Amino acid sequence: MATHGTRGRSGGRPTLEEVAARAGVGRGTVSRVINGSPRVSDATRAAVEAAVAELGYVPNTAARALAANRTDAIALVVPEPETRFFAEPYFSDMLKGVGAELSDTEMQLLLIFAGSDRERQRLAQYLAAHRVDGVLLVSVHADDPLPDLLAQLEIPAVISGPRSAAETLTSVDSDNYGGARQAVEHMLSGGRTRIAHITGRLDVYGAQRRVDGYRDALRDAGHAADERLIEPGDFTEDGGCRAMTNLLARCPDLDAVFAGSDVMAAGARQALREAGRSIPGDVALVGYDDSAIARHMDPPLTSVRQPIEEMGRRMIDLLLAEIADRRPPASRGLERRQVVLATELVARASS
Repeated sequence: MATHGTRGRSGGRPTLEEVAARAGVGRGTVSRVINGSPRVSDATRAAVEAAVAELGYVPNTAARALAANRTDAIALVVPEPETRFFAEPYFSDMLKGVGAELSDTEMQLLLIFAGSDRERQRLAQYLAAHRVDGVLLVSVHADDPLPDLLAQLEIPAVISGPRSAAETLTSVDSDNYGGARQAVEHMLSGGRTRIAHITGRLDVYGAQRRVDGYRDALRDAGHAADERLIEPGDFTEDGGCRAMTNLLARCPDLDAVFAGSDVMAAGARQALREAGRSIPGDVALVGYDDSAIARHMDPPLTSVRQPIEEMGRRMIDLLLAEIADRRPPASRGLERRQVVLATELVARASS
């Protein structure tokens, strides 16, 4: 009767050589079975797998990774303060999608914040040492040097949304332009004509595209965009509240607001209530993300749903494909992929 977890001859951890001896094959054959090579007969594979089970052999993944010049680690880099990461559902949903897609692999996920100059310098040193096989960059700003550093170091990378229309790295994003159009067209169909927009940070390309969609939807409906109705925000609740207060002071006749995130919409709602404006009676309110915040607001918030978890899964799929292709990027002769996922308007009581 075989005993699982048998000690090796030295009394320590069973070795590859001992598995080979037990199975009656060579060391190389055992290695091929463990690494999933198809160049092994079914009978030999069964003998090796039985020997592995009988001895309780555990492959040394660290040694395998070293031999393949791999770390079996991926970094999820967030160039934002930690406070924003934990305050916004966008990041937790992205992390959920990434984690779900990685769960069936041997890859470890490292979460790294790079919101300050000191953190960025430390990250640059860490990446230069090639301690990860690839990087996911989330919430990238136009002037962020990290994507160029990754390209210089030839580290596979995928970003959540391009920095511009001329992005050179692989990216995954939602249809920010189309989502903004959906929001504005929805409010126009409800008879609203003075529609304001609280933008995200305009050094983020996705926020720029939402402004473009807002303007074009108004223009196509015969309403020239009034620039006084556009107020910059920063994707925070406080930023949404400040922006809404400024809009009310400048354009008290506004009758609808499209906020560039659900978090900013929550701030806008606070400012509207403090000003005595009812939602949706006086002012219709629409957000973006369709996060849990939207469902739990009073009244429930109409929002543009972007498939954030799916974005995380697609980012991992693309990154693993780049990691598997070990050739230098310059020699691949392939264009970087720009994946754009569809959005959907979810209508609720706020509009």
